[in-house]
Amino acid sequence: MKMIIPEPLQLEHKELHRELGEAVKTFGPIGKAAEAVAKVLHPHFVKEEEYALPPIGLLKVLAKGKIPKDMEDALNMTKRLKKDLPHMLKEHRAIIVKLKKLVIVAKKEKRPEFAHFAEKLILHARTEEEVIYPAAILIGEYLKEKLALRKLQ
Repeated sequence: MKMIIPEPLQLEHKELHRELGEAVKTFGPIGKAAEAVAKVLHPHFVKEEEYALPPIGLLKVLAKGKIPKDMEDALNMTKRLKKDLPHMLKEHRAIIVKLKKLVIVAKKEKRPEFAHFAEKLILHARTEEEVIYPAAILIGEYLKEKLALRKLQ
């Protein structure tokens, strides 16, 4: 079964990228602060889309009590996320430092839309830390147990 990142998560990432792109294009301090965010955010988003978010696409199937046959990719992704979680959280901290600077600059420049964007992205990071990453890891643990039971039968 091919894992697909749920559409709401895909759309949210696209919107955040688009809004960040608008901030980067802004002349002056806002553009510079946004560029600093983009520098640390883009590689992080690539990793998330590679192995942190795809397992979330299995939730609907797993909630119905179904276990797709080929789950090796999902297990590998969740193992990688679990192993890399401290680094992912460290990246979040670095991203949030840059976002807080963007908030300060945007407020100073009287551009509340960019401050709002930065605050929204900080909340996005918290959602990943408190919901998405743990859910992906739990999916891996659940699959390991179910597949082990399947082998015993």
